[in-house]
Amino acid sequence: MTVKATVKAVIPFRPVNPKTRLSNLLSESEREEFTAAMLNDVVSALIEGGCSPVLLSTRPYTVSGAETVVMDLGLNEALNEYFSTLHEPVLLMMTDIALLNADAVRKMLSTDADIAIAPGRGGGTNSIFIKDPQKFRADFYGASFLDHLAVAESFGKSVEVIDSFRLSTDIDEEEDLTEVLIHGGAKSRSKKYLEELGYLLSIEKGRVGVHRRSHK
Repeated sequence: MTVKATVKAVIPFRPVNPKTRLSNLLSESEREEFTAAMLNDVVSALIEGGCSPVLLSTRPYTVSGAETVVMDLGLNEALNEYFSTLHEPVLLMMTDIALLNADAVRKMLSTDADIAIAPGRGGGTNSIFIKDPQKFRADFYGASFLDHLAVAESFGKSVEVIDSFRLSTDIDEEEDLTEVLIHGGAKSRSKKYLEELGYLLSIEKGRVGVHRRSHK
């Protein structure tokens, strides 16, 4: 069954000191501003894709177009507590899916399975669409993609694995910034922010990377 009504889309968010694996490139304040830019891109794509975004934040935070629910808990604890309150389908989308667009959102929502999962690289999970959140539990960290498949099986739920470049590209490492600069569209706040910081694409030994222009 294709879901056509507006769907809640929950986005876990930690406003303070995010993306520590980018600490060698960005200061703490820059990482916070970059994460905010990615969040805004995700919220915009979710709205265009037919969702009602809900920010599940560790502290009070406001982003245009999204409701905010504050839960100062770990990722799994916060998500599972939130899922327990729902009696309707929900889409979980991670904050750092900076290349997300409406088509990718609609691809998640159009599944005929009970659950759709978009894996990240390295065994992670970037998005899950759950038609009955009362019968699911989040199990992030480690090989979470495999763990979520096992959770679905334990509840007797059918699963569709969604193969999508835009959904699988989470922004965690230096090389991920190249994807934002290459594939971020004209409306991408994430791309614009990196460019404002002076980041440019560079090619060294035939490989594409990023270089930060020095400010004089």
